[in-house]
Amino acid sequence: MKIWKYNKCGSCRKAISYLNNRGVEFEALEILENPPSEVELRRMLDFLGGNLKRMFNTSGVAYKEGNYKEKIKSFNEDEAIKELSGNGALIKRPFVLGDNFGVVGFKEEEWDSINF
Repeated sequence: MKIWKYNKCGSCRKAISYLNNRGVEFEALEILENPPSEVELRRMLDFLGGNLKRMFNTSGVAYKEGNYKEKIKSFNEDEAIKELSGNGALIKRPFVLGDNFGVVGFKEEEWDSINF
């Protein structure tokens, strides 16, 4: 399992603590330095039922300054994936991919239902 995180992100710190407290093994990656690949983003998109907007960090500076609220309305899937893979700051975090699941953000009740 891989978790992409940002050290200054409170949700990421909570997610890492959650996993550590449950003895879950994972590979932690810095999302700004090593964003998910296009293949990994497409896998996540499948887990999210094709909802592109859920993959964007809509509260982030890069999203707001880049006017992505408007841009994503006209993006096709390929365009959105290309933007996300090129800028980890645009991706909702934590971003977690396992063999049979994918989840973005940290909501403990949601994570409790995942078989890590």
